Amino acid sequence: MTFFNSLLPMPTILNIETSTDVCSVALTSEGAVLEHFEEFDGRSHATMLSGFIKACLDHLRRHEMNLDAVAVSLGPGSYTGLRIGLSEAKGLAYALGVPLIGVDTLKIMAVSVMFSQEIGEDAMFAPMIDARRMEVYTAVYNLALDTLVAPEPLILDENSYSQWLGKGEVLFFGNGSDKAREIITHPNARFIPDVKPLAVDMLALSDKAFREGDFLDLAYSVPTYLKNFQATKPKKLF
Repeated sequence: MTFFNSLLPMPTILNIETSTDVCSVALTSEGAVLEHFEEFDGRSHATMLSGFIKACLDHLRRHEMNLDAVAVSLGPGSYTGLRIGLSEAKGLAYALGVPLIGVDTLKIMAVSVMFSQEIGEDAMFAPMIDARRMEVYTAVYNLALDTLVAPEPLILDENSYSQWLGKGEVLFFGNGSDKAREIITHPNARFIPDVKPLAVDMLALSDKAFREGDFLDLAYSVPTYLKNFQATKPKKLF
């Protein structure tokens, strides 16, 4: 898969990822990661994100660099995390007068696997983000990251992905893949542990979007929730 056109200058982009229990920010330029910060405790997105962003902006000032765009992971994922990330990204893009880029969280995970694993040309990616019970947010992509199955909420059973498993190797990963491992036993199923969406893995996708002029509307863009938020009712004390 070709992400870069070497004839064009590579943009400087601030990448923000807050869709799961990880809060991460990466400053990228010229196809490289200049700064990156991650927090894995899952409870500190609102407090940590601003500090991570400030550290990246300080790097730009020290090196007299200009920011070309802000990119944010749009989901699916945590409702709260996605709202925090997009709100920060919108405010920053507006204040600096730069475009806003939205990146699919599931594709970020696929890129991570693509660049870290030995993969056959016919392999397919099935990233999974945990939802509730036996449900996951998932999609299916080929090696070129063409969408075979669009992002959707899926309740897993033993027949899930059977259409794709019959065609070749399917790589399952993400914090929802443990659910799939329990019930999907096809020989073409390959499970890859410890894959989380991180801002450092947004580089190729956000650069591509910038080159194609694929920008979000600052006023009207929203996260990709895939389904409506369902608040739990508090239990009665009496």
